[in-house]
Amino acid sequence: MNNKHGHIPRRKPGLMLHLIGAIVLSVTAGGLAQAESLPKEAVLPLALAQKAAAAGLAKCEEGGYKVSIAIADRGGNLKVLLRGDGAGPHTTDSSFRKAYTAASLRRSTLHLAELITKVPGIQALRDMNDKILILGGGLPIELEGEVVGGIGVGGAPGGHLDEACAAAGLASLGKPQ
Repeated sequence: MNNKHGHIPRRKPGLMLHLIGAIVLSVTAGGLAQAESLPKEAVLPLALAQKAAAAGLAKCEEGGYKVSIAIADRGGNLKVLLRGDGAGPHTTDSSFRKAYTAASLRRSTLHLAELITKVPGIQALRDMNDKILILGGGLPIELEGEVVGGIGVGGAPGGHLDEACAAAGLASLGKPQ
């Protein structure tokens, strides 16, 4: 619409901004209500993961074991990996896979290894994916009643010794095994 001078009148920006603001506010409020209904999950902080890995490594070093220690988060993603001096190259992979298995299956990998020998029908657990490793040395990490990850140790001469080092890592978080 043109005015008497042939120009298109300009609208005041205030009204349009108020309308846009009202729309954004209603969409945001709806989104906030939906976000509040989402499940909440505890997260393993990096500082705690590093502390557990360092304590587990120190325990193994006391025993003269050359190991690697891995921490995986609840999704099985690598969070921390420490390879001790002299640890074999295979220990980085085995420690991660044990941490992944403990986080994923929410059980001690030593317990799972023992269970598989007692109940042959569940041996297929070993083949769920290529990251699963059912050998002693992996423990789930639980915080605030939730499994938030796993700790895995590889390289000590026996799964029970790997697990003892993993347990020392958990104990440093106030979670004795």
